[in-house]
Amino acid sequence: MVAKVHSMGLWGMDAFTVKVEADLSIGIPAFDIVGLPDASVKESRDRVRSAMKNSGFSFPVNKITINLAPADQRKEGSLYDLPLFTALMCATGQIAAEAVDGCALVGELSLSGELRPIRGVLPMAIHARERGFHTLFVPAENGAEGAAVDGLTVYAPKTVEELFLHLSGQKHLPPCSPSGQDCQSQTFWPDFSEVRGQEEAKRALEIAAAGGHNILLIGPPGSGKSMLAKRLPSILPDMAFEEVIETTKIHSIAGAIPNGSALVRHRPFRSPHHTVSPAGLSGGGTLPRPGELSLAHNGVLFLDELPFFSRAALEVLRQPLEDGRVTISRVNGTVSYPCSVMLVAAMNPCPCGYFGHPTRACTCTAASVSRYLSRVSGPLLDRLDLHIEVPPVEFDALASTKPAESSAAIQERVNRARTLQNQRYTGSNISCNARITPDRLQKICVLSDNARLLLKKAFETMGLSARAYDRVLKVARTIADLDGSEIIQPYHAAEAVQYRSLDRKYWMAELN
Repeated sequence: MVAKVHSMGLWGMDAFTVKVEADLSIGIPAFDIVGLPDASVKESRDRVRSAMKNSGFSFPVNKITINLAPADQRKEGSLYDLPLFTALMCATGQIAAEAVDGCALVGELSLSGELRPIRGVLPMAIHARERGFHTLFVPAENGAEGAAVDGLTVYAPKTVEELFLHLSGQKHLPPCSPSGQDCQSQTFWPDFSEVRGQEEAKRALEIAAAGGHNILLIGPPGSGKSMLAKRLPSILPDMAFEEVIETTKIHSIAGAIPNGSALVRHRPFRSPHHTVSPAGLSGGGTLPRPGELSLAHNGVLFLDELPFFSRAALEVLRQPLEDGRVTISRVNGTVSYPCSVMLVAAMNPCPCGYFGHPTRACTCTAASVSRYLSRVSGPLLDRLDLHIEVPPVEFDALASTKPAESSAAIQERVNRARTLQNQRYTGSNISCNARITPDRLQKICVLSDNARLLLKKAFETMGLSARAYDRVLKVARTIADLDGSEIIQPYHAAEAVQYRSLDRKYWMAELN
């Protein structure tokens, strides 16, 4: 007898349907799985056999052949345990075949028959709805995540006994609701009111948050670079529902969603250590998974101590920062993950950290300073929209009892600016000012005559590249949005230009 049930598989950001076919025939008892299974899928044989026996069900003493179709697409992971179990139960007549019509099943089994959580449930649920399945069975810990998809009934049994009782009509499971705790809902980011001084850096971070711009913070040790960067999530704009779904899909595929959580409603903040490999940033593996770049999609990628990252890892960032996507090519195929991120980088101006310090002498040689700064290449530096110097904090600012502006007040202005951008870019694939495409740049970034003259002089005097000029325009557009102005005025352009001058102070100085 041949029994058929449906399951799902993952390739990149998308799921695909897998038909699990179980055939029982007369012969020497054996349990074979075909259809390009990887090692973890082949190990399902032992988990399913033990789960059936330990849960009180009859395991067939037959020659068992399981086919995972389509047979030319590789299957990986432990998510096929539950559909294999169900297919064998149908093949032996313990579950009626009609009970699983229109259903899809995913889940890992323990040897005792308990269901364990898996990754990638959200994209699978979206695919199941698109392919016309009306029901999806997932492990209990993944129930809230799967139920976030409308138009699909999700059941989350804790054990195979509960699944059996439901499919046999003896005791129905309650459908899941998307009321699980949102991922990061209990995260409380530190507040900008705790930062004394550094008003210029706070202003720059506000502009970066409002327009989604990349930013470089450079200054001596203890000036507050990391402190400022770690407070950036507290002023980031609220996420649109489409951003929530896309971000959650990536985290689900990577297995980065805590058990029992539903959606990622807060913008991600990823801060990898400087020993991270190029593959750790971009993603990789035999069947490629998202890296730090993609896990920071719609959020912040913070690289502290930027020059200590390997040159290969930093150069990986160049194209994804431009395209908003990272493409990973393997023998098995090519996968693209979105990576529309705000890159926030922090660094010292030299190895000892005191190059250009107003009161402390730098102990580095000119050659060592040059080598240190050269670890950040010109093309990468050109992709950082704002370059901000974070000077030492003065005593008066540290000792001041005057309360600093809170993150809530800054975020209110950021949200107003993002609302203007959302209205402006309705119907396009542009999410913020930093993502303005070249064909729309002149139309959106409208300059007054005086602002145009100012930018022309700055372009000629500073020797800006074409990319740097475009990024200055985008930053000026964001400053104008924060000011509520449709036209970019000279003071908007002047502020944008001043955020491109630090490379002249540090990198150009070392070349002269």
